[in-house]
Amino acid sequence: MMASDSARAVPPAPHRPEPLAWADNRVTAAWLGHATVLINFFGVNILTDPVLFDRCGIRVPPLTIGPKRYIASALQPKELPRIDLVLLSHTHFDHLDLRSLRTLPREAVVVTARGTADIFRRIRFREVIELDWNECREIATARGEVTVAAFQLRHWGARMQYDDFRRYNSYVFERGGKRLGHLGDSARTPAGRLSSRGPIDLLCVPIGAYQPWIHAHCTPEEAVAMANEARARFLVPIHHQTFKLSWEPMDEPIQRFTAALRDEPERLALTEIGQTFELPP
Repeated sequence: MMASDSARAVPPAPHRPEPLAWADNRVTAAWLGHATVLINFFGVNILTDPVLFDRCGIRVPPLTIGPKRYIASALQPKELPRIDLVLLSHTHFDHLDLRSLRTLPREAVVVTARGTADIFRRIRFREVIELDWNECREIATARGEVTVAAFQLRHWGARMQYDDFRRYNSYVFERGGKRLGHLGDSARTPAGRLSSRGPIDLLCVPIGAYQPWIHAHCTPEEAVAMANEARARFLVPIHHQTFKLSWEPMDEPIQRFTAALRDEPERLALTEIGQTFELPP
């Protein structure tokens, strides 16, 4: 950690969601920052890759050694609604943050990739389910069932240097006749398999950290191409504007993503941290 980085202020998100006002008979999603999306899925509250504090990385109390946010989470842990289901795509520190997980209710069900649950076993959630690639399960939560399917795209799962046995998932989850998806992280790879159960109504797609890490992260244009292969109707761009993990300018990914959708801008669900999108009936 550089002293200048430690002194840098983290401004609040430009928008603040109000999840307590969301209707339980609709599908509503808000981007909290990076890969963290809060979703009310017909009354079931889902949180993807929760990273809620100003830094992510190795925790050495009272410090966290790792990258610092450029925009704060749109909601702090105490502002979250009851969380029923947590989806963890992989174990990288900017996606699986132990400090954030410890703030969540233990009654939540956690779905994670194969070979990753040991990292947070001490938190003792009510149920932790490891899904392998191409595996599908009916997940029972306190507010109803959600069908969750896991898929392999193109990334890697090791948290440290030598634990490369860990998997990494993208998810498609269904409830009430609607189908949503969360890609987590992925480089460009065929994504048609994500629509094997039908078109996707809302898909969270990563659009940043591609320069020079193109082997592990897709460009904004590639993200749109993958979403098209997955037959996704609306898109939530994630994995940008929050942490400086690569060389491209912070505002470049969303500019390129918006340009890639210039012929169909209605598909772009949101562009800024904290914005809320309600899926049309």
